[in-house]
Amino acid sequence: MGPQKESGRLMLDRFGPRRTVLAAAGAVVAALTAVAPAAAAPVSTAAVSTDAVSPPPVNPAVIGGAQLAGRGVIVSHAPGPGPKLPAIKASAWIVADAGTGQVLAAKDPHGWFRPASTLKVLTAISLIPVLNPDATTVASRQATSVSPNIVGLLTGHAYKISDLFTALLTISANDAAMALAQAAGSLSQGMSVINAEARHLQADDTVAVTPSGLDAPGQHTSAYDLALFARQALTLPAFLKYDQTRSATFRISRKKSVGLYNQNSLLATYPGAIGGKIGWTSAAAATYVGMAKRNGHTLIVTLLHCPALTEINAAKSLLNWGFKVDSKIAPIGTLVGPKQPAAATPGPARSAAAPPRATRAQAGPGGPSMLATAGFSALALLAAGFGFACSRRQRPARRRAPGGPGTPDRSTVRRR
Repeated sequence: MGPQKESGRLMLDRFGPRRTVLAAAGAVVAALTAVAPAAAAPVSTAAVSTDAVSPPPVNPAVIGGAQLAGRGVIVSHAPGPGPKLPAIKASAWIVADAGTGQVLAAKDPHGWFRPASTLKVLTAISLIPVLNPDATTVASRQATSVSPNIVGLLTGHAYKISDLFTALLTISANDAAMALAQAAGSLSQGMSVINAEARHLQADDTVAVTPSGLDAPGQHTSAYDLALFARQALTLPAFLKYDQTRSATFRISRKKSVGLYNQNSLLATYPGAIGGKIGWTSAAAATYVGMAKRNGHTLIVTLLHCPALTEINAAKSLLNWGFKVDSKIAPIGTLVGPKQPAAATPGPARSAAAPPRATRAQAGPGGPSMLATAGFSALALLAAGFGFACSRRQRPARRRAPGGPGTPDRSTVRRR
């Protein structure tokens, strides 16, 4: 893997240059992927034939609680008169307390739907801890040709990582999403980081194929998973800084700049609003993630497959209801926390010092890049041994590498 074409230093892993080791490493990576595809969450090409693709209806271990397996509206009513749950015109939604994790009400919370630009919340929370905000990355032709590109990046121009995150979360810039994913080393590496973060957060209804959320075969999420992403976003000050930006100037080139204006109107129209992300495509319809805080309580609302231009008002109705009933009704489930690191095994003492900006691959076996963390040590040993063995053999015939043409698709996407 050669150095990246960028003017700043991105905190990314580098491997040794020996060709024999790299060749062997590729074979080992293929083998590791075969036995643990979910850890790397490979990009899928499986077709999605409908706007909503739901998992099997019976699952005794539903993430967040058994009640969340329901497909209709799910709520526990308090005894006596109380606020009436508003009627929401969306195929799926959820309202939850970010602090306690209690899910107050939901509709088809684990149903699979197209995310549209709400997927950018996952892109941001995955890449913010990985990329140096003060570094720059050079926009590729692939990034600048995304349609619609929104901010207008120019091929070959360098852009500051923090500016790209601001464009991503304020005006939903698709070209910024592509540039950020590629800044992780390549588009495939960026998507691996994004999908690994979904697995780390136990967002198992989500498969990301594009970093922007633009429709792609095999891409889906759920109202429940979007709530997990929002809850994680609330723990990242950098995310909130980018997401709460009302307006900013983005420099495209020396002679051209454009204004950025936050598309999340909840920030300007709802008392206590602290963030969120809108989304829309013709197939996904309107999608939304919203967050608000009142009287010490922070609520999250997510909506999928809504009528266009109704998502903000629907979110306000659910938030109003949620603030009235929070702590007064029984929850129907809970937002689970991230997967915890495996218990440490006895071994030689390690230095407490850590790099100033550790990447996900350095974060430990409970972090998003579990395959990389757990497998790279074994990979290095196996690759070295394989390379040494090959160098000792003098057979002229070549062997076919595993994972060649005809290898079955190992996609983790479940079909309906």
